[in-house]
Amino acid sequence: MRFGILCLVTLLGAGVASSQTPKAGSPSPSPRPALPEFRPALIGSAPNSLINTIDAADLIKKGQKEAAVMFSCLVAPTGEIVRSGAYRGTRGSELLEQELLKRLATAKFIPAIHNHQPVIAVFYGTLKFAVVNGKPRLRIFANQQLEELDEETDYIDPQPYVGQDSKFSGLHYPETGSTVALTGGVELALKIDARGNLTDMQVLSEEPPLLGFGDAALSDFSGAKFIPAFRSGQPVECNVKIPIYYKPSS
Repeated sequence: MRFGILCLVTLLGAGVASSQTPKAGSPSPSPRPALPEFRPALIGSAPNSLINTIDAADLIKKGQKEAAVMFSCLVAPTGEIVRSGAYRGTRGSELLEQELLKRLATAKFIPAIHNHQPVIAVFYGTLKFAVVNGKPRLRIFANQQLEELDEETDYIDPQPYVGQDSKFSGLHYPETGSTVALTGGVELALKIDARGNLTDMQVLSEEPPLLGFGDAALSDFSGAKFIPAFRSGQPVECNVKIPIYYKPSS
């Protein structure tokens, strides 16, 4: 499976060309403020952000109880979501997962920045839902580390990005040798420094085993660069675990 990068870049290029065509007689635009050296993709707080589009009241009406779901999505330089997936939901989280995927299809994020330029990046998040005194409590965290989620910190997971000096280009389903189409799952342990460099990587688990999913994950992330992890608004070194899923082409 490959991300639709070429199509995405083509569309983005067309949009940039159109937006840069000056109109006759229009005043010169004011210079834009300089973008930071790097910034992770973020949920944001605009009306079309994920946190503001999930219908928490409707979830209560449908009977959703306390639950949590992890998800990942590919965020374009424009903030649109190119593709997304949800996984590792707690027991009874089906309604929450359906609502999450529905809203991800139209939500807009704050895009990631690397080397002062917007880039395509993978956002790893966790959605937590609870009912407190009859009212919904919805929280979205930009990480999937259990200890950080338990404490509800502001920690943000590192995010692999596409382009520039990163060799990450998406996930590539391996040759499993199996006659049956299988979905493979891999958990990787990554060590990433405060500049976004991958300094160590190990396969913690793969399912099913011995079919090449672990090796595929190592290959896909070899040479990847990351928007570094952030804590309290500052880039930090980190040790993280990320789940990866390989689905055969339909």
